[in-house]
Amino acid sequence: MTDMTTIDTLHGEALARAADQAVRAIPPAWPLTATVAVNPFLGQISETLDNTAARLARIGGVRLALPRKHYADQIDKGEITDEDLAAALQSSALFNRIDLPALKAAVGEELQPVVALPTIAELAARATGKDWPGLVSERIGTFAAGFFDQGQALWAASRRNGLYAAWRAFATHDLTPEILGLKGFSIHVDETPETPYAAIERAAVSLGLGAEPGTYFHQLLLTVGGWAQYARHIQFGAEVEGRADSTALELLAIRLVFEEALYAQHKTAIESEWQQVRRAHVEPVSPDFDTVMDGLLQVAAERAAQRKLAATLAAPSPIKVAELRPVLQAAFCIDVRSEVFRRALESVDPAVRTLGFAGFFGLGASHKGFASDVSERRLPVLLKPSVFSCSAIDHDEDADQQARFSARATRAWGRFKLAAVSSFAFVEAMGPVYAGKLMRDGLGFGKGKGPDAAKPRFAPSLDLDTRAVVAETVLKAMSLTEGFGRFVLISGHGANVVNNPYASALHCGACGGYAGDVNARLLADLLNDQAVREKLALIGITIPTDTVFLGGLHDTTTDTVTLFEDDLENDLAAQDIVRIRQWLAQAGSLTRAERARRLPRATGDSVIARSKDWSEVRPELGLAGCRAFIAAPRSRTTGRSLEGQAFLHDYVWKKDEGFKILELILTAPVVVASWISLQYFGSSVAPSLFGAGNKLLHNVVGGIGVVEGNGGNMRAGLPWQSVHDGENFVHEPLRLTVAVEAPKEAITDILKRHAQVRALFDNGWLSLFALDEQGQMAWRYAGNLGWTDVRQGAASGVEQKAAS
Repeated sequence: MTDMTTIDTLHGEALARAADQAVRAIPPAWPLTATVAVNPFLGQISETLDNTAARLARIGGVRLALPRKHYADQIDKGEITDEDLAAALQSSALFNRIDLPALKAAVGEELQPVVALPTIAELAARATGKDWPGLVSERIGTFAAGFFDQGQALWAASRRNGLYAAWRAFATHDLTPEILGLKGFSIHVDETPETPYAAIERAAVSLGLGAEPGTYFHQLLLTVGGWAQYARHIQFGAEVEGRADSTALELLAIRLVFEEALYAQHKTAIESEWQQVRRAHVEPVSPDFDTVMDGLLQVAAERAAQRKLAATLAAPSPIKVAELRPVLQAAFCIDVRSEVFRRALESVDPAVRTLGFAGFFGLGASHKGFASDVSERRLPVLLKPSVFSCSAIDHDEDADQQARFSARATRAWGRFKLAAVSSFAFVEAMGPVYAGKLMRDGLGFGKGKGPDAAKPRFAPSLDLDTRAVVAETVLKAMSLTEGFGRFVLISGHGANVVNNPYASALHCGACGGYAGDVNARLLADLLNDQAVREKLALIGITIPTDTVFLGGLHDTTTDTVTLFEDDLENDLAAQDIVRIRQWLAQAGSLTRAERARRLPRATGDSVIARSKDWSEVRPELGLAGCRAFIAAPRSRTTGRSLEGQAFLHDYVWKKDEGFKILELILTAPVVVASWISLQYFGSSVAPSLFGAGNKLLHNVVGGIGVVEGNGGNMRAGLPWQSVHDGENFVHEPLRLTVAVEAPKEAITDILKRHAQVRALFDNGWLSLFALDEQGQMAWRYAGNLGWTDVRQGAASGVEQKAAS
């Protein structure tokens, strides 16, 4: 017979699992200093978009789709054709229930707003007319801003013993809830258990949840917005390093304590409704008819985009690649902004060719800038650093020491400005000193923070053999093992903007939200190393003696390229550097003209000025519009305009022994690109949950994020201005289409071995195509390791399925 101790233990274990699942359903959010795109549906990749939409409709009150009018307009313009709608229907379980006319009729029926299940705070608000959700958000936000602070707060909260313990100490002395009507709240907090696990269990008993809270815990974390996502980021980082962290779970415990206190005070008024809500939370999540119809329209829009991409790839290239050795090969990040610049650069002279590779260039660097002791993780956030580097001036200890003194003085001045004893008098006393700087910067004559002039160097511990292995790995991954040009530009990218808390979001995601200059300069220096070249020659990678690798930085706000020729041991001939600069300048001019067509109120001449304009909320559009990832030889896309909407990764499968590079592409760059694509998707279709709101209302909080106005929930995701121009969307939310030129059997084998990557494709978060030997989209991944032949004429136009 089971005793009560066993029941309590099982009850506690079930709640712990439910709490952990709720925490993992929340996406992480990185701080503003190194913002990276994150898939907001990271915790839902094991289910489909339709199921996720049903879940978030229940607990977040959002539809994961644009208004029906958007699709109706696309159909009217011929952007979405009957063929696309029919293909979407054929892919759906509703294929036998509705026909094409019914689907087109549904497009004209605009849906009512979705209403989420109410929390206890919302039920209490309805019963009393008081804004209890606002109070909860404001008090948690006030505490979290101090606890998570990275140097901005005047009085930071104590972090001793973790988030939950710190909050209990704060809340037992916080009289605001009681003043606003939540009677006895301080005493209630004082009587809560000392551990977050015990607090969760007690609240579950008090609220009558039993051992199965269903979707309720997930909903409570959504109600604290970006604070939950930042706490999840702390846990995510800890787990990458092999550690455990409970910060996000502790935040859930805090939110539950508020629910418990409100329930105790208003139980009589809300009990009946709460019983219904509680039952609804444990019901299985299932999409209703309207949600499925939204999903069909989404698929139709994506089929339309894929049809256009297939036609672009099938068209003959207007540029004929010269047979001669290129004078300049330029390697850029696969970032969609590079596609426009690469196409422009190749058009200015047949002696120029470009390559695409992830912008950290295979160097997982932990870097310390000149005169700095701060380690910057310039690599994808999914990876751990593998090399260490710093910037320094050759044989100039005095300059290094002077720079360190200057940096310390700057930091001390910053602390003085924010110190409790001086901050309130600082503006009155020192404001006039800043008048000149404010006027200069406000008129657009100021300078943003540029790259270090000092050359970055690998740590001395990186011996020759290791450096040679790194060089070999990177060159093979770039499919650059032969045919080296006279000059090879390794160009990272960054965005030099002013008055923009989200500046790091415009930098290189592959570099962890930093600019890509350090990685580019490190790789160029590595490949110029004669000893490394000699090692490479022994394994069959022979770099010509006259080939010079040159580091560079593409500024994506101005489309200018900085060359780091001073890093070279030998000076370049004047005519060579002049010619390269001319090519880059011409490409920049062409790129600005093309980008200006999408930027509101922009001309080709005004694009550069936007980066220095304090009032400009759209200095550039970042990765808005991203919709495709292509891993294939450059010849498949040369000269074809992909309109800045495609990630382009150079890949030649016949050079890929054992398909190790293909495996790396599918498990790293494709995953990072999916995070970017889905962040733009979430910020477009569900901005209240996954967007950062209006830039005009932003205030930086804690040095880590933004709030809209004066407090409350921190906002995560992209600002509205990043996806909308004030009249129309500048980003059409489409799930990413991945097209890879490789045998589909090799792709299938990799998916078998990587369940998380396979889940992205099997559950429809990404679409996958295999290109044939002519570079055409020949095979569509159909899920469950199967493929469909989509070539024209295949079995009289009917898609043919083939098992892998």
